Amino acid sequence: MIRVVLFLVSVALIAAGFVWVADRPGDVAITWMGYRIETSLMVAGLAVAALVVVAMIVWSVLRGILRSPEQVSLFFRHRRAMKGYLAITRGLVAIGAGDLRLARKSADEAARLSPGDPLMLLLTAQSAQMAGDRGGAERAFHEMTRHEATKLLGLRGLYIEAQRRNDGAAARRVAEEAAKAAPALAWAGQAVLDDRCAATDWSGALAALDHMKGALDKNEYRRKRAVLLTARALALQDIDRDAARAAALEAVKLAPDLVPAAAFAGKRLAESGDTRRASKILNAAWLLNPHPDIADAYANVRFGDTARARLTRMQSLAAKVPGQLEGALAVARAALEAREFGAARDALAPYLSAPTRRVATLMAEIEETEHGDEGRVREWMGRAMRASGDPVWTADGVVSDRWLPVSPNGRLDGYQWRIPLAEIGVTYPMVETPPPAAEPKPVGITLAPVEPETVEPATAPVVPLRKAQRPPARPVPVEAVIPLVHAPDDPGPDSGLDGDPMPEMTQASASGPWQRLRQLFR
Repeated sequence: MIRVVLFLVSVALIAAGFVWVADRPGDVAITWMGYRIETSLMVAGLAVAALVVVAMIVWSVLRGILRSPEQVSLFFRHRRAMKGYLAITRGLVAIGAGDLRLARKSADEAARLSPGDPLMLLLTAQSAQMAGDRGGAERAFHEMTRHEATKLLGLRGLYIEAQRRNDGAAARRVAEEAAKAAPALAWAGQAVLDDRCAATDWSGALAALDHMKGALDKNEYRRKRAVLLTARALALQDIDRDAARAAALEAVKLAPDLVPAAAFAGKRLAESGDTRRASKILNAAWLLNPHPDIADAYANVRFGDTARARLTRMQSLAAKVPGQLEGALAVARAALEAREFGAARDALAPYLSAPTRRVATLMAEIEETEHGDEGRVREWMGRAMRASGDPVWTADGVVSDRWLPVSPNGRLDGYQWRIPLAEIGVTYPMVETPPPAAEPKPVGITLAPVEPETVEPATAPVVPLRKAQRPPARPVPVEAVIPLVHAPDDPGPDSGLDGDPMPEMTQASASGPWQRLRQLFR
């Protein structure tokens, strides 16, 4: 509507201008080289307009003639680029389909038609990976790192190739370079963090975590930082006790439910005489995550207390989370030390019908200390051998007698307080072997959780779990191509059309004088 109004207003103004000139006639006289031309003002204006139009037409024709070589060259370059794009598309689709021959052929064609194109380099690298040519893949990834647009992709490929050949030093260098180029890059920051953790460089790990802060969720960042601070505190406990205590307190502030941090902070504060603050931290941690380490630290928060005073403290702590096994065990252990055998039995009474291993072992200790009844002791120890397991620090199929910041597979905060193999309860077929003639062979076995034996920290602090017999695992096939990116869904221009693709009209040609003149009459 606005355009219509503007058009009508423009026409009215032009008409008014012509009427105004017609009402005020005048003469125009031109004398040049002995000639004299006299005409009216209206005719002179129309002649000037006609000369301008003719000049524009002549200029457009001349410019088209002068630029014709450039336009022809642009046409062939565009045609070559489109053929290269189609070759890259065919190659990426062939890689996704597993057609090695077509992928290598398309990569060679794309390298000839579009040298230096980022997608061409990617196609070359992945076709080389598919063919098992790791040297060719690394050369393509190195070439990517020379271009700003593909630098991170090339570093990613070099990192994965270094991992595939088990070259930790090269993988570390590539990851550090990628993290320096893009601090928010998740895989690079995680690789640097894992390397620092494997080297127990907790200060470097904290610095690496700070660099990747923007790529992590807020809660995940706080948890990881708390774990690293706890690891640093444990490493400094015999070197700089003040720095260790400060690191543990910061860890407790970030993750109040982190048991190792709260237990360590409580012990260090108790040693320095700040029992009130130590009790506050341990109480808060117990409410969030009842754990025997918290109970042990809380029992000894006041040095020099009697066994009865520790029992009273344990009873008050267990009352904060009633009906909890860890609280009952803490009370029973404190009562046994205070020789309050009735209180110890009362604390464990709700769990005696189906005792866990720790409950049965503690009952055997109570029987031995109170009565010295060897029969009852043997009975409870037998029940302990048949009892269900208790939670332990476990990660990656390995249990430890103490918390560790990194799992055997290199995962930060990998150790969890849980029953080992509790999630396994399926039946596996047994390996086919000739059965004895006298008795039939069972058709299957059921895996049950098996508790590992306790190991002293001075000899071997980490003990692998003993598992039930199962069939040997088959090797998992490894893909030949590292999926750095997905192949594009759009295959490009329709290759089924006859003839070569025509070049699109460039911006310069679309905005030329001749085109502008044509647009005036549309």
